[in-house]
Amino acid sequence: MTRHRGLWPFVLPASALLLLLAVPVAGLTWQALEGDLATQLSDPSVHSAIRLSLVTTVVSMLAVIVCGTPLAYLLARVDFPGRRIVQMLVDLPIVLPPMVAGIAMLEVFGRQGWIGRPLAELGITLPFTTTAVVLSQVFVAGPFFVRAARVGFASVEQPVQEAARVDGAGEARLFWHVMVPVARRGLFTGLVLAWARALGEFGATIFFAGNREGVTQTMPLAIFIGFESNLGLAVGLSFVLLVASIVVLLVVGLWGERTDL
Repeated sequence: MTRHRGLWPFVLPASALLLLLAVPVAGLTWQALEGDLATQLSDPSVHSAIRLSLVTTVVSMLAVIVCGTPLAYLLARVDFPGRRIVQMLVDLPIVLPPMVAGIAMLEVFGRQGWIGRPLAELGITLPFTTTAVVLSQVFVAGPFFVRAARVGFASVEQPVQEAARVDGAGEARLFWHVMVPVARRGLFTGLVLAWARALGEFGATIFFAGNREGVTQTMPLAIFIGFESNLGLAVGLSFVLLVASIVVLLVVGLWGERTDL
């Protein structure tokens, strides 16, 4: 023990930050379990918010996989002109305030926007619809998947790729039978993190999609409304999102340990 005596200057501030992280989580858990959690979660508006969150996040993750996987693959394997700019555009939503993202999407897809105006002439309206919720989730969560998938694809060693080509593998076969299996850890981790980010999305959604119960009111938006009118409901939904976040971290951790074996 004596040899660790010099670590106290590190332990004290580290403990302060750890307490700051742990105490609010413990407080929320206690408040949710101490209250009438079952009654709060039986509210029809809660069921609607949970159902909408699950449906929209599933749809948004399908879009992220379909569009994000090819983008991550190109960023990992091809040194094309403007690659740094594309990479910056992918990373931008991660650091961009979600409210700014929502306003930007509303300006582009709104009735007078660059894309919204031609769509409006065709009778298609995106803002304040369930589709707007999905678009908001893809915008803020997609980069998490692309970043992780790009690292996964980049981790495939060049000799492995060359060996597959020597065996006659074309680009499609190389992708499905070599790149995806080897990069599966990055793909899975990115997908889980992106889903968690989409599940907790608030800022871009409330600006671009609004807060219509059963149409655009996801769990974070229901928490926002509940905080003003029904604190117990807000606490109950917050606990649901807390549990979902813990499950995400456990799944990512267990998957990481499994793939390291």
